[in-house]
Amino acid sequence: MAQPLMPHATASWLVENTALTFEQIADFCGLHILEVQAIADENTPTKLIGRDPVRSGELAQSEIDKAQANPDYRMTMLKGPEQLRRTKGPRYTPVSKRQDKPDGIAWIVRNHPEVTDAQISKLIGTTKTTIATIRDKSHWNIQNITPKDPVTLGLCSQRELDALIAAAAKKAGIVHEDRTFGADRDALIEQLRAEREAAAHAGEEGIPAPHEITAENLFRK
Repeated sequence: MAQPLMPHATASWLVENTALTFEQIADFCGLHILEVQAIADENTPTKLIGRDPVRSGELAQSEIDKAQANPDYRMTMLKGPEQLRRTKGPRYTPVSKRQDKPDGIAWIVRNHPEVTDAQISKLIGTTKTTIATIRDKSHWNIQNITPKDPVTLGLCSQRELDALIAAAAKKAGIVHEDRTFGADRDALIEQLRAEREAAAHAGEEGIPAPHEITAENLFRK
């Protein structure tokens, strides 16, 4: 059964402005009768501002009249509240986070210039004009914009950001070099050099040196 968009506020209005029973109000609003009782006794945690279901188009005055004349009558809604649907537009960002968008955009622009304005717009939920002004530093608040990781700011998830960067890099033909092997190789060469010096020192003292291993032989394959 459809319920009012704001059931508690609607119940508050019906309690104050009609002679309906608590059972009728509870049934119409989808609440427990004890909740309606609490509203009537003003025992709710917060003060409710009544919402007129007649004015909002959810209930006809004729339904209220019928219910007031017959305690067993159950009112029927004219229409249910409009359901919000996800559109193909920009990502929705809570108001509290919108002021952080320029910082997140600046971080992506600085650290990943290969990411296009369209990709940033879709990830952050902003306009291409805003991104362009941050790129060319003509944004009206550019002096107060500090590049910050959009994941830390809560503008997107780490998985979304990583996927975006990987897609942009692939499209731009950028190969991110894995420096792990290079670092390990340098460390191993340094270790071998130390062992060779130790072996040479041992030879000078008359101690037979072990078989010499060079970095060239080790990495020949």
